[in-house]
Amino acid sequence: MNDDVWKREEVESPCIKVCVVHPEARICIGCHRTLDEIRDWSRMTADARREVMDDLPDRASKLTKRRGGRAARLKR
Repeated sequence: MNDDVWKREEVESPCIKVCVVHPEARICIGCHRTLDEIRDWSRMTADARREVMDDLPDRASKLTKRRGGRAARLKR
């Protein structure tokens, strides 16, 4: 039985099931999408999804780890 109904020609989600929003960058630390992109993903066109996917590698640099404990927090 060939079930073509469930075959989909669309851009896959970048979700890796590590869904935590970085408090300063405001992007998911798992997939690097914004909250708006995550919310709208199922309604986005394939071109819009590809555009987001192309931008994701550059967003990783926004996710810097905070160092220095309490002293680093007080310097902000």
